[in-house]
Amino acid sequence: MDKLRFLELCEQTAETDPVRDSIGTLGEKTLHAVLKAYFEPNSGNREIKLGRYVADIAGENGIIEIQTRHLYRLRSKLEAFLEFCDVTVVYPLCAEKYVRWLDMDTGELSPRRRSPKRAKPHDIFSELVNIKYVLDNPRFTFCAVLIEAEDIRYLNGRSKDKKKGSSRCDRVPLSLIDELWLRSPDDYRQFLPSSLPEPFTVLQYAKACGISSDLARSELNVLCYLGHTEVTQKQGSKNLYRILPSKG
Repeated sequence: MDKLRFLELCEQTAETDPVRDSIGTLGEKTLHAVLKAYFEPNSGNREIKLGRYVADIAGENGIIEIQTRHLYRLRSKLEAFLEFCDVTVVYPLCAEKYVRWLDMDTGELSPRRRSPKRAKPHDIFSELVNIKYVLDNPRFTFCAVLIEAEDIRYLNGRSKDKKKGSSRCDRVPLSLIDELWLRSPDDYRQFLPSSLPEPFTVLQYAKACGISSDLARSELNVLCYLGHTEVTQKQGSKNLYRILPSKG
């Protein structure tokens, strides 16, 4: 992890005008571009065509794919790339976020305001559940990048103030907070809370982790697939789970 270098890349981006470039013309969003430059300084190793697909990065460390959302879109590409080399998926999480609003008629950008929404590592499971079948592949690595970022949103929502239901113009990274590397199935055991009854329900798991029940279901889905938890029985319509011993 190199926080200083990441900050330098963010500052270089700030010298451009992301708002002007983002209004209907930006081919590559700012966050994606900064992450790609951070993980591969050599521009000659970026956007490499390999068979039917184009890899974000291809170099001595294998293939790196930067995916800022919707991991399910990577499934076919991952299956193809994992046939012949190591693949790392980089997925950013906004642990600290600010919001600015862009008036599309005037081009005016509102002052920055801190958002109450803050992502945490458990949030990766809402997306990982869609690619769980590659998580135990020895060639696969997942890297969650926790960042401070600024969301620029269009004032085009359906509410009176045009904010509710609005669309994002761009996400501009401000700093790097942390990196979470998951290189093997055993690395996912770190998400298991230390205090759980046995057996436990989805709701008990959610409470122990401080997450929603929907996210807890996705997380347990992945952890069951990786062999860290299992469904032991049913209590009415509810699954009861237990934590399995480590295989290590």
